[in-house]
Amino acid sequence: MSRPSLAMRLCRSAIIAALYTALTVLFQAISFGAIQFRISEALCLLPFLLPEAVPGLAVGCFLSNLITGAPWPDVVFGTLATLLAAITTSKLRKNLWLAALAPAVFNGVIIGLVLTYAYHIPLLFLNMLTVAVGEVVVCFVLGIPMIKGLQRLPGLY
Repeated sequence: MSRPSLAMRLCRSAIIAALYTALTVLFQAISFGAIQFRISEALCLLPFLLPEAVPGLAVGCFLSNLITGAPWPDVVFGTLATLLAAITTSKLRKNLWLAALAPAVFNGVIIGLVLTYAYHIPLLFLNMLTVAVGEVVVCFVLGIPMIKGLQRLPGLY
């Protein structure tokens, strides 16, 4: 199978950004706060199959945080957390279960700091833990089955 064209990869990246943004805005009530289940973070496993998902996820996170009125540290560092998680996920292509932990680690640490210092929610360690647990739930319950389903589609990647 030949490699998808640049136009196809750009389109996929844009679709992923739009989907991430739409899911975050649609589920805004559970996407923000000390205890969060950002459904769109399940898409952070897409770089396991599609390298072009990395920029799409970063743009989607940036737009989501901007549209929903998040403070600038969340816009900047939330995007950074998603970008780092997506890059790491794309590098861990040999082990889906390990790749699914990357969003939990990066978001747990970085968003835990953002919650503590930008949103003034006390108890840094608890913030890190609750974000990481939310990420684990989303990535393992939604993300892994999504990837396993996509792996069955012929010609996707």
